[in-house]
Amino acid sequence: MELRTLGSQGLTVSAEGLGCMGMSAFYGSTDEAESLATIDRALELGVTLLDTAESYGPFLNEQLLGKALAGRREQAVLATKTGIEFTDDGTLVGHNGRPEYVRRSLERSLRHLRTDHVDLYYLHRVDPQVPIEETVGAMGELVDAGKVRHIGLCEVAPRTIRRAHSVHPITAVQTEYSLFERGIEDDGVAATLNELEIGLVAYSPLGRGFLSGAITSPDDFAADDFRRTDPRFQGENFARNLAVVDEVRRIATAKQVSPSQLALAWVLHQGAAAIPGTKRRRYLEENVAATTVTLTEEELAAIEAVAPRGVVSGDRYAPELMGNLNG
Repeated sequence: MELRTLGSQGLTVSAEGLGCMGMSAFYGSTDEAESLATIDRALELGVTLLDTAESYGPFLNEQLLGKALAGRREQAVLATKTGIEFTDDGTLVGHNGRPEYVRRSLERSLRHLRTDHVDLYYLHRVDPQVPIEETVGAMGELVDAGKVRHIGLCEVAPRTIRRAHSVHPITAVQTEYSLFERGIEDDGVAATLNELEIGLVAYSPLGRGFLSGAITSPDDFAADDFRRTDPRFQGENFARNLAVVDEVRRIATAKQVSPSQLALAWVLHQGAAAIPGTKRRRYLEENVAATTVTLTEEELAAIEAVAPRGVVSGDRYAPELMGNLNG
């Protein structure tokens, strides 16, 4: 497994990690036994970066990882997130970046994860009511206390990255990045990360499964799959995006790889660490195989021709969630 160094504070992770959210929430039915087996297999294949959040369930995904890593915590680089407040019974409250909540939610995460520290602690979403300096200051105190090793941010604007980084070194920024979502190339985020030597962790590198080529109809989703409300999977947007996937599939077939492997190889080629999510071993193994795929300049040009910036149709999320981005 190829490695990536995130930031300049010495955090080394597998180039491809594992997004664990779907094992517990948002993507239809779950199977704990298969999820645990998938985590086992990921570790066997050299995947070290395991990504979760207290909001996935809520709490269920952290608890799953705590169970999976019992007795072998040292094998994983464990990333979780704060900033979306829940009561202890799982009731959603809203955004909360206040220092007291950051401290309290970390203690709860540590209990669920059965560990004494988190390797990478993200602010899941910026709280517009709390200066980022206050939130990151509290996260930095957790580093000083040894309960957190490194700090990250999710879905943030360049100005926020700079303000946060001035308070405490930011190791990584996690944001959506794929052939379908290249906004960070235009809004200054990618350039800011390069300038400040902050690592990029790409979530949804397969466009929430669209780029796998396995989705042919919005009806492919279970009733409780959140993609049913995703604008990119609806109406004319779906048809336009499916046409792009067909072109990606054509290039992948010529190269004798799957569309997923081609799409992941492209993200890895950009220097990001990718965290494709899956809850099944067979898809994990297919995804990990993408780390051995190299792309020639001709192939990169062909991909660019069919999936240039802005090619995707539809917003990333339903309207009520779009305001939570780029804080």
